[in-house]
Amino acid sequence: MATVELRFSALPEHVRTARLVAAAVARRAGVDEAVLDEVRLAVGEACSRAVGLHESHDIAEPVRVLLIEDEKKFSIEVGDGVSGDSGTAGARGGGEAEGAAESDAEGEDEMGLAVISGLVDDVEVTAGKDGGLIRMTWPTTTAVVVP
Repeated sequence: MATVELRFSALPEHVRTARLVAAAVARRAGVDEAVLDEVRLAVGEACSRAVGLHESHDIAEPVRVLLIEDEKKFSIEVGDGVSGDSGTAGARGGGEAEGAAESDAEGEDEMGLAVISGLVDDVEVTAGKDGGLIRMTWPTTTAVVVP
């Protein structure tokens, strides 16, 4: 099992880099060429969501991205530092709404999760005391070696 770990400051301009790295590693792992656009879009959406959560909760720690190559699957985990005491996977405001700005952020968060779910067949969203995590998985093709 090979793993690539990427950490970046929660700035929107770093999301593009995460997308490019994810696509390159997915290609090397054997993800079907026809699916690479979905990988790029899903990673971009997950990273943008994490950046937005970090910005709205004033979290200084970096966004974490793990690219994991297993024997028959390729997984990407995007983690944020926003604790989810409620145990839900949606927007984690941690209390009462503080006006329209927070409501808009929650709506964008839910929209991002809906987009990711539409792009990736195997997606898991969790939230815990150490932060949230989106795990996306794609099958890989085994390389056929011709003598």
